Amino acid sequence: MSGAYRSFAHRVDIDVPVQRVWRAFTDSRLLEKWTARGATVTPREKGSLRAVFGGIEHDSHIDVLTVPQRMRLILMPTRGMPAGEAAIVEDFLFERLSLKASAVRLLSSGVPSAPVWVTYYLQKRRHWELALTRLKVFLEKGLDEQPPEPRY
Repeated sequence: MSGAYRSFAHRVDIDVPVQRVWRAFTDSRLLEKWTARGATVTPREKGSLRAVFGGIEHDSHIDVLTVPQRMRLILMPTRGMPAGEAAIVEDFLFERLSLKASAVRLLSSGVPSAPVWVTYYLQKRRHWELALTRLKVFLEKGLDEQPPEPRY
């Protein structure tokens, strides 16, 4: 299976304006609330997005950033990722469905289909399905609009 890769696509519709969805991805304070403690984002081309979810480290380079339509991430090698020279890409597309609804599409590609990568691929796929469901609940319940908790 040399040269073969796994890909997947996932879509979630969210009943909030696309600007709120975009902000949840590009504001570290909000990103941390729906992904994992310590998650950070530097929202610009050549920026980064970092988080650890369910034991999987996600350290990525922002390759393309089109406000508020697209964020393409190139994953960097991390702990738990099998050794190899894979160029794993996660492309998030943000679509306005109406004034009060949007869709997030994730197109993930580049995970080698070699047996050593199967567990990583399945964990990553499951993680993003759960994370985007958490994002939907987080935004639809208005948790992104609550004032930040004071830090003493």
